[in-house]
Amino acid sequence: MKHIFITGGVVSSLGKGLTSAAIGLILERMGLTVSIQKLDPYINVDPGTMSPYQHGEVYVTVDGAETDLDLGHYERFTHARLTKHSNYTTGKIYNEVIQKERRGDYLGRTVQVIPHITNAIKEAIERGAGKGCDVALTEIGGTVGDIESLPFLEAIRQFSLDKGKSNCLFIHLTLLPYLRASGEMKTKPSQQSVGKLREIGITPDILVCRTEHPMTDEMRDKLSLFCNVEKKAVIEEKDVDFSIYEVPINLVREGMDELLVRFLGLAEGTQADFTGWLEMLEAVRNPGKECEIAVVGKYIQLDDAYKSHYEALAHGAIPHGVKLKLRKIAAEALVEQDPALLLAGVDGILVPGGFGERGFEGKVLASRYAREHRIPFLGVCYGMQAAVVDFARHIAFIPSATTTEFHKNAENPLIDLMEEQKQIKNLGGTMRLGAFPCALKEGTRTRELYGVDLVQERHRHRYEFNNKYRDQLTKAGLVLSGINPDLDLVEAIELPDHPFFIGVQYHPEFQSKPLEPHPLFQGLVGAALKHRNAVETAEVKT
Repeated sequence: MKHIFITGGVVSSLGKGLTSAAIGLILERMGLTVSIQKLDPYINVDPGTMSPYQHGEVYVTVDGAETDLDLGHYERFTHARLTKHSNYTTGKIYNEVIQKERRGDYLGRTVQVIPHITNAIKEAIERGAGKGCDVALTEIGGTVGDIESLPFLEAIRQFSLDKGKSNCLFIHLTLLPYLRASGEMKTKPSQQSVGKLREIGITPDILVCRTEHPMTDEMRDKLSLFCNVEKKAVIEEKDVDFSIYEVPINLVREGMDELLVRFLGLAEGTQADFTGWLEMLEAVRNPGKECEIAVVGKYIQLDDAYKSHYEALAHGAIPHGVKLKLRKIAAEALVEQDPALLLAGVDGILVPGGFGERGFEGKVLASRYAREHRIPFLGVCYGMQAAVVDFARHIAFIPSATTTEFHKNAENPLIDLMEEQKQIKNLGGTMRLGAFPCALKEGTRTRELYGVDLVQERHRHRYEFNNKYRDQLTKAGLVLSGINPDLDLVEAIELPDHPFFIGVQYHPEFQSKPLEPHPLFQGLVGAALKHRNAVETAEVKT
């Protein structure tokens, strides 16, 4: 097995996750199998208890791990099977080491960063790589030069010695800042970043340079000379024009595929086949129609908080040849202002998940607006719960319907804490997490969209549709289109007399890919486009 380590310098949020995912795609398109892993230097055991404003969305794997959002990029670009071993943090590593020390596994020895912490990191890399793949990619979170990243960098230095340098490839992602006043880009920060790496004992084989403007030949020469990287291995990664899915194609144009073949010792002439991917990009560049979908969320100010939702919407637009316009609306704004003004003219509404009281009533109002104005609607997790509360209040005549998430002694708890959650005290890693089965009801729109009777979808929640109200709501017209066959929990609801109104307790956005759009998001965009066409036709007739 070959190993690739991706590090980053100069500033955070450079796009190491996207670059790692793009390299994974290139390798897969060469006919290789890959695994991808992220090592994060923060002390939280996982991002599950972190605010989305701090760290963006929490991505959930099939086996129920709460992980970094970069794992979403990995799964969207590649077919790598991600698990709980695909994301390790400083907190998770130290937790393992401390548990071993408490059990006496170290036989009384003094436990130190080197070798005990670094050994634990190396073991984590082995677990993340798994068995049977050709290339294991490991992204090191944080920025070279930060104190918290040092154990991880030391661990991958040692790892390359253990495995042999011929089996390990180091790629460093850096930034070439552009000074607008002088109209020039600077290489010095990149030189210093690589210098920090070399102090640790790591010399990058490939230098990937993020930039707003094209690099000059002189800049490549300078970076090659001062960073001790051959000129051909200084790769430009210019900001993309249309889509993040252009990144792997741009890297190949810069010769990344040839470098991977050479450094990994692959058979000469191995080429990446981008059949299907290029056609998808062409569809993204040349959409024929346009429609607008409102995203009504609690954490709307930060794009990364709903990263997978936005990507899933983009994927859903591709088969329809649609240029998608997003109207991002803070849920609480619908309470403070007239929803009709904020949502006027939209062709579809997506209400994503969230936690807590703030914004919930705004989500209920978004559901009501979509229901009453026959706007295509998709509610995910908390969004589905808000739709159920709206239906209960205004159609099933239960005006006090609410959720016990913030109304503990609710008279009518339409949404209630799951039975299995009632004795749980710790918040981290204790929700209903991972993939669970959902049986779809014959004759429903949800079943029609999926095209199968049983699906597996990922969950992340503590509260659930209260089964005590099932009969009352179904008699009022709500269709329970998806049921967990093992736990008898309501997983999906819909309105039969509406153009498109679906709510799901699970998170379908986690399984969407650009070449395999999730059927619910593809269905929402299709319904939104149909709504737009109907409105335009009516306007022409008028």
